[in-house]
Amino acid sequence: MTEWSDTALVLRVGRFREADIWLRLFTRRHGIVSAFAFGGSRSRRRFCGCLDLFNELRIRMKSTRNGQYLTLEEGMLLNGPRRLRTDRNRLGMFMNCVQFMETLGVPSDNSNEVFSTLTTMLGLLESAESVPAAIPILFRLRLASDLGYAPAFSACSACGRQSPPGARFLIPEGTLICAACVAMKDVREGIRLSGASLELLRRVQALSPFEWDFSGEQSGAQAPEEHRACMKAIDGFIQYHLGIAWENGRFRRL
Repeated sequence: MTEWSDTALVLRVGRFREADIWLRLFTRRHGIVSAFAFGGSRSRRRFCGCLDLFNELRIRMKSTRNGQYLTLEEGMLLNGPRRLRTDRNRLGMFMNCVQFMETLGVPSDNSNEVFSTLTTMLGLLESAESVPAAIPILFRLRLASDLGYAPAFSACSACGRQSPPGARFLIPEGTLICAACVAMKDVREGIRLSGASLELLRRVQALSPFEWDFSGEQSGAQAPEEHRACMKAIDGFIQYHLGIAWENGRFRRL
């Protein structure tokens, strides 16, 4: 029998008996785990009524003697969303981020970094006055970057020119090519990315979600053309190279 403590985000909650709760948790050091909270719907002393969706907790976990399953021994509320519980649009965005993370998978070696990114995204959706619809798609690029899968958007893959103007992103190759190399090689495919598009993609990969620049884009408004190009590039890369597509309200492996 082993026991450990960690910080966790509640991803799923379900009852399996009258007073017991099943939980799916994303923990900072142990990744995604499932656990039983026996008496979880009644015990105020051990759980303080904190076992709600997307609450951030400090937990104490124990495995059974045979290691067959985990039990949540104690949970303390650290943070809990309020705005998301009444704003279906923001809630849907964050659920989309969580579903993508679960579909892609998080190796234990990367759980700390991904946990920080996910909880920061939750904080952004909870506190920002305006949240563009592109947020979940940008999260996919950031998560892929955290896990070492995403392409570089800093230089032309052919000539090495930094911040190439009039560049195109070639989805099958997962690379960027500048306007001069496009003309020289007579490239007719790829997604055109403006300087503003490239800057946004680089910021998403390198900076906190609170520092992503949407240039005044408003919630519910149609995204600027350069941002739509970013979304197309990200979706194309995720589908082609990671084999994940968003279809009929869920992610699926291709």
